Amino acid sequence: MNDTRPDPDRLLESLSRDSERAARGKLKIFFGACAGVGKTYAMLSAAREQLQAGANVLIGVAETHGRVETAALLDGLPILPPRAVEYRGRTLAEFDLDAALAAKPALIIVDELAHSNVAGSRHPKRWQDIEALLAAGIDVYTALNVQHLESLNDVVGRITGIRVAETVPDRVFDAAEDVILCDLPPDELLNRLKAGKVYLAGQAERAAGHFFRKGNLLALRELALRRTAARVDAEMRAWRADRDIRPVWPAVPRLLACVGPDGGEQVVRATARLAESLRADWLAVYVETPQLARASAEVRGRALSALQLAAELGAETVSLAGDDIAAALQECASRHNAGTVVLGAGSRRRGWAGLRPRLAESLARLAPGLELHQIALDVPRAPIRSRQPRRTDWRGYAWTVAIGVLTTALTALLLTVFDLANVVMVYLVAVVGIAYRWGRGPGALAALLAVGGLDFFFVPPRFSFTVADGQYLFTFVLMLAVALGIGQLAARLRFAADVARARERRAYALAALARELSAALTLDQVVECLPRHLDSALGAVSVLLLPDSHERVRAATSDGQGGDWVPDSAVAQWVYDSGQAAGAGTRTLSAATARYLPLKAPMRIRGVLGLRPADLARLDEPETVQWLEASAAQIALAIERIHYVEVAQDVLVKMESERLRHALLASVSHDLRTPLTALVGLAETAANPAQPAATRDGLASAVHHEAKRLAALVDNLLALARLQAGGVRLNREWQAMEEVVGSALRASAASLGGHRVETRLPAELPLVQFDAVMIERVLCNLLDNAAKYTPAGSRVRLFARVDGHHLVVGVEDDGPGLPDGDPERLFDTFARGERESATPGAGLGLALARSIIDAHGGKMQAESLTGGGARLSFTLPLTTPPDIDAAESDA
Repeated sequence: MNDTRPDPDRLLESLSRDSERAARGKLKIFFGACAGVGKTYAMLSAAREQLQAGANVLIGVAETHGRVETAALLDGLPILPPRAVEYRGRTLAEFDLDAALAAKPALIIVDELAHSNVAGSRHPKRWQDIEALLAAGIDVYTALNVQHLESLNDVVGRITGIRVAETVPDRVFDAAEDVILCDLPPDELLNRLKAGKVYLAGQAERAAGHFFRKGNLLALRELALRRTAARVDAEMRAWRADRDIRPVWPAVPRLLACVGPDGGEQVVRATARLAESLRADWLAVYVETPQLARASAEVRGRALSALQLAAELGAETVSLAGDDIAAALQECASRHNAGTVVLGAGSRRRGWAGLRPRLAESLARLAPGLELHQIALDVPRAPIRSRQPRRTDWRGYAWTVAIGVLTTALTALLLTVFDLANVVMVYLVAVVGIAYRWGRGPGALAALLAVGGLDFFFVPPRFSFTVADGQYLFTFVLMLAVALGIGQLAARLRFAADVARARERRAYALAALARELSAALTLDQVVECLPRHLDSALGAVSVLLLPDSHERVRAATSDGQGGDWVPDSAVAQWVYDSGQAAGAGTRTLSAATARYLPLKAPMRIRGVLGLRPADLARLDEPETVQWLEASAAQIALAIERIHYVEVAQDVLVKMESERLRHALLASVSHDLRTPLTALVGLAETAANPAQPAATRDGLASAVHHEAKRLAALVDNLLALARLQAGGVRLNREWQAMEEVVGSALRASAASLGGHRVETRLPAELPLVQFDAVMIERVLCNLLDNAAKYTPAGSRVRLFARVDGHHLVVGVEDDGPGLPDGDPERLFDTFARGERESATPGAGLGLALARSIIDAHGGKMQAESLTGGGARLSFTLPLTTPPDIDAAESDA
């Protein structure tokens, strides 16, 4: 009875995927062949339905392109205000990702999935914004045209003559929860274009003469339908796999070509022609049996050559290992939902092989629902010859004879207790052990020795091969058959165990490579890890070739990588440009001494992997090919990840540089220009001899005030630069905080003239070790900040207290409090509480204060007070002061 229960591992994997998807938002894509098919209209209609059902819906971006009926659907829907971005002298409206994340609606509409964001945005592409929304648990509706899919971009370009630059990776499309196809017949779409329902009048005329030709629309429509059908087919196959459904569902035609060493290329070509006529997907499958695994390189090479031809003709190639070809094909057809199997039919073999059923008969018996096509092969079926015979290991045969002698002695002892029929099993156990340990030859010898030993030593008449009772002849024949059969099965089990161990080694090597690549932070680390994994696993010398700024590949070698081998840069460049493998063992540039593979990442080709193996045939083994493809994909993903990390770091540096440049220009234009202008004006007025003496005295005082203000600003800027550069050494001495507070209050008396100042200093404050000049500057900056941002007549409180092992000093005010946002931002360079405010200041005081406190080992913080006002405070570490009496006695 067949076990049709679902695979537990698949169930666990499905549950894990479901739990991950439950935490993410769901993406629905409204997909169409081109503009005007109704994607945005359908999307907004679905959004209105969700709003009526009580969902929290928000319109992030909706491009109506002037269509009245589409714009009408926006009435009553909450719309997120766009983010204004300055770009090349123009103000552009962009999607505000931060505001959308802060609003956190249940559903947000973000039109035009392929849109490129303005430089300086958090992400360069809108689909990356949408991934951030999905990661935050927000459902997203979006729209996409078929020409923007990365895999179809070049196809559409050849059809229409127009290559769009904005593309979306296919993985985003495939990962969507749902895809809604919006479709219109070409004639109806052209009528809408003429009626002005797609573009405005001028744009419609240009579109009708270029992109919107009927032939283009027919081709784009077919591409959109086929891409949607492929997605639906993938969903159906995933659903079948999750429920372990074995029977094939021929919903769409899919062909499976069985490739072998005899006539494999003929089967591949016939299947390719059939797939082309049916417009169907197809795959080529090679099943490596133990007999084929031991076959000569010539025999296996014919099968592998047929697989390479299938890949060139557009097939998906699959390599399997198993004892039963029919069972492996049936399992593969079920997994890929292939309803048609194409086989080669040659002449029946003679001898014992001719007694076995044909492959087509076995497959028809296992899977009656499959449609089988047999191709008459025009090449004779050649016998499968083994590889070059290895030298016979006579030690196995010697051990077989020795174990046979020991088994006979043991049997003689057991006969004193058991009957002959029972001790026969001892010989069978010996045969199984010998066959499993040393293989078929010694196993067959053990079977013959077991029968001969039993006949000669234990069957009457003993010590003679003569058999008195004819029944023993049947026993001998049956025992020999059982022993030979068990021996062959044990040898086959040993071969299967060897194959399993080889697979385990490859899987472990791939996992180790993936683990090290995932931890790599630089390209040098990627280059260094290749020899440790690829060279040992493949028995080859590997070299990684990466493109430079001019898209020319160069070898990126580490110490010991590549040895004396210099890779062929011309072949590697061709591989990088074409995206196809080349070199030894391929059909392109086969005269090269090494093989070169493109490193294909999701976005682009990231480099070339060069391999010079000691045994070239090893690279053509099916499982080695699969392992190498998986390793190359891991390397490409690691390189692309590192590339985007570097891009993100560069973007952050540029954004920070731009922010600092803008803040510095604003400071120079406002806080430096204002006192300089005042100084020039006051000096010109004072130079007028008609001014009375009293007026001149007032002008001199004003000049002095503005000059001090300008000097303080420059002094803060220079002090901050010295602190950040590490060029200031603190003069730490044991000080009383009361003295520094008094000095700071006297220095800030002018700015605090209109405020009520209170001090709260306990009498028992301990001595603290600090630089008095620096801490006085910190207090002056805090007091000046409180005076600037609070109204005249308000109260300013300066306090100090002991808190554990720290002294806390701060300034509180009764002003409006801190601005909205992160309080830590106030301590950034050129950060101000009020942007473009008339309040003087360059945003340097608090940044300088924090740098000084950090140099003292303390911390600085800002917080709003309950009921209004703000508190800016800092801490200084408390340590045990020296004993003054002991110090004086030492002196």
